Amino acid sequence: MGVGFFLVLALSVGPGRGTHGIARAQEFPTQRERRGKQIYVQGTAPSGKEILAYLGESSIEVPGSAIPCANCHGLDGQGKPEGGVTPTNVTWDALTKPYGVPQANGRQHPPYTDRGLELAITRGTDPAGNKLLNVMPRYAMAADDLGDLIAYLKLLGKERAPGITENKILVGTVVPARGALADMGQAVKAVTTAFFAELNSQGGIYNRQFEVKYAETADTPTATRTNVERFLKEQQIFALTGAFIAGSEKEMIPLFAQQEVPLIGPLTLYPQTDFPLNRQVFYLLSGVDGQVQAMIHFAAKKPELRTQHFAVVFPKTEINLRVVEAVKEQSKKDGVSEPQAYDYAPGRFDVTETVKQLRNSNSQVVVFLGGTEDALSLMTEADKSRWYPNVLLAIASGGKEIFSAPAGFDGKLFFSFPTSPVDQSPDGLKQFQALAEKYKLPTHHLAAQISAYCAAKILAEALKRAGKDVSREKLIQTLEGFYEYRTGLTPAITYGPNRRVGALGAYVVSVDLKEKQFVPASGWINVN
Repeated sequence: MGVGFFLVLALSVGPGRGTHGIARAQEFPTQRERRGKQIYVQGTAPSGKEILAYLGESSIEVPGSAIPCANCHGLDGQGKPEGGVTPTNVTWDALTKPYGVPQANGRQHPPYTDRGLELAITRGTDPAGNKLLNVMPRYAMAADDLGDLIAYLKLLGKERAPGITENKILVGTVVPARGALADMGQAVKAVTTAFFAELNSQGGIYNRQFEVKYAETADTPTATRTNVERFLKEQQIFALTGAFIAGSEKEMIPLFAQQEVPLIGPLTLYPQTDFPLNRQVFYLLSGVDGQVQAMIHFAAKKPELRTQHFAVVFPKTEINLRVVEAVKEQSKKDGVSEPQAYDYAPGRFDVTETVKQLRNSNSQVVVFLGGTEDALSLMTEADKSRWYPNVLLAIASGGKEIFSAPAGFDGKLFFSFPTSPVDQSPDGLKQFQALAEKYKLPTHHLAAQISAYCAAKILAEALKRAGKDVSREKLIQTLEGFYEYRTGLTPAITYGPNRRVGALGAYVVSVDLKEKQFVPASGWINVN
């Protein structure tokens, strides 16, 4: 196995409403309408306040998230017939018809007003005071949240996503354009351009041609966010694919939620998957936390390692502290000793003291989260006293330089990788190679190219499945339905309402220091 392939992740408001409150068509909903949209689609409030739903005559109480409005009335508000029941069209034009709304049973009622909607949502009655069908839940929510929901209902069905017309769809990505990563950015740009050019040559998707726009990272995470925020607004991007966000995750991820822009396959070592999930972002492969968890699970299955004392050594950063917590959680789950944590200031690794502490605590399995140079320093210092613990290295520590480790660590070094050549199908390789030859793609940075290529492929597949009448929300829900999707170059991809990492796990390989190569040590380890 070559290291190159494995390092896939090595790194407004429009015109106002008229007097009758008729919804306007617009691209950027107001903040109030955005809050209402979350309530309508998800049954949860951005305010964090509780929303409850009550069902039937017995008023069975369930969380609002269990039966959000969109489940029955649809993302467009038109209603989705199911089980013999046809939910009401809840678009504002339909609800406010001046001649009233006749029901299937012959009953009629006057047009809805804001107050009428409040009563329908909270008490289950129409504007004439008639009781709604029992299948319609009654909701309890804060007054402000109810107002937000009604504000969104006035827009429902007329909301128009940016970046999409009858014959065109705008997609974007973010690439590094300066510094050490600029060359990789150009390679990612080349493969992304080629993928959509080839798709356009085949007719696009539903006769829509793709136009690809590019934003650039900046010198600081804050400046990068500013660049991307301006890019999204000025270029009217429908969705992003394969964007480089490594190092600026904290600044960038909230932006995609605020702008409601889906992002598929960002290039990062640290997927942000805390709850509540950012619904807009779909990661391709596990980050460092998921890969280290796979190594802990691997070690727990080996009798010679399972009973040993574990330790974790890491540069103290906010991100690494989260990875350490993931290590501890996995250790508890797998029944191995909770690792003793040893941190050091980045760039100030006191390797002599660290080795002394590790030996004194009788640590025999060391999870190391630092870079290659620090890892080699640790092993060189340990070699001086002929102490050779098993070392589990995160992908961030990867590189051919590790082959220069002291010989005493032969067979004791393990890496995790999020993908493997076994994931490559003949068809998948053939398609990628054909694209590379036709568009004369660069021959370097293949790992980053493959990641960007697979992200674009997933986006294209999701757009096909979503249908011609696609929206950002429909794209997100379609992606949430992906199960074991084969890109041809990665492990199978699965997403869900509570899952945003497509291939959640890793392979573990050992390091053969004599032959200077990586050797498979496990099959796919799922840490879902």
